[in-house]
Amino acid sequence: MLDLFSGEQVQPLSGKLEAIWIKRMKRGPMDSVEHATLERDAGLVGNANQGGRRQVTIIEREVWDRLMREVQGALSPSARRANLLISGLSLTQCRKQILLIGRCRIRMLGETKPCERMEETLPGLQQAMAESWAGGAFGEVLDDGEILVGDSVSWVEE
Repeated sequence: MLDLFSGEQVQPLSGKLEAIWIKRMKRGPMDSVEHATLERDAGLVGNANQGGRRQVTIIEREVWDRLMREVQGALSPSARRANLLISGLSLTQCRKQILLIGRCRIRMLGETKPCERMEETLPGLQQAMAESWAGGAFGEVLDDGEILVGDSVSWVEE
């Protein structure tokens, strides 16, 4: 988004939670759900990956759409195998920032690097995702609570 006075790029103040996916088992299918429960220090309830630093993975709608244009693909964002899809906010360089989804906070800890599964899914996708932060980000859950598709997403102070 451009600032009308300076003409410079500015970060929007809020975005939207577009989709939620839960992975029942490692390498298993990504189940689309309308709402999910976040558990502090664990992640998404029912997701195969629990605890550790990579409790929740997040991608941006705008980045996914750009990647699909670049590799001439038409895959659903669920092919990325992330837990959450947001729009309207950039995840670039978000390390140590706090993302608020609905009423739950997630501390962003780093960039999610694309693996060979992306190349298996669509040739050229892994390389296209190698660009800084194009593979999304991961973080740790700070609050227990429910999140719903359509929830507001914003950066907040700790």
